[in-house]
Amino acid sequence: MGVYNVHERVLPVPAAEAGALIDGLSGDADRLWPGRDWFPMLFDAPLGPGAAGGHGPVRYSVATYVPGQWVRFAFRGPRGFHGFHEYTVHPLGPDRTVLRHTLAMRARGPARFSWPLAFRPLHDACLEDSLDRAERACTGTVARPARWSPYVRLLRRLVA
Repeated sequence: MGVYNVHERVLPVPAAEAGALIDGLSGDADRLWPGRDWFPMLFDAPLGPGAAGGHGPVRYSVATYVPGQWVRFAFRGPRGFHGFHEYTVHPLGPDRTVLRHTLAMRARGPARFSWPLAFRPLHDACLEDSLDRAERACTGTVARPARWSPYVRLLRRLVA
């Protein structure tokens, strides 16, 4: 099963400011990943090619990193996840930028069921929370905060 999942937010800041959010991933002052409400993003080395880690049961390594612009993570688990996820920065002008998260993978074996039933709803909620953090970091507020669905709240209770 092919999976292509995109979440993005237009931020009223220069590309360099949005890119700094990517550069801070998994660091002590991470302003992008919602590690308080979700499993934290942790790596065995500083953010850079070859660093291995993930968040919760989702394991990956840094495949590509262009500071201030792009980081791509190659999946290592769970079983059946074959592909990547990434954050990218896309300037719209001097003071507007799209921060985008893309997940592209083939779900095989057990992932053909676990992705649509559990991982996708949790992933979507987590990524919207991440983009809320980005918006708050850049503007001090969030115009339309994400809300967890009842199904996501149920899944979170089952995982806890």
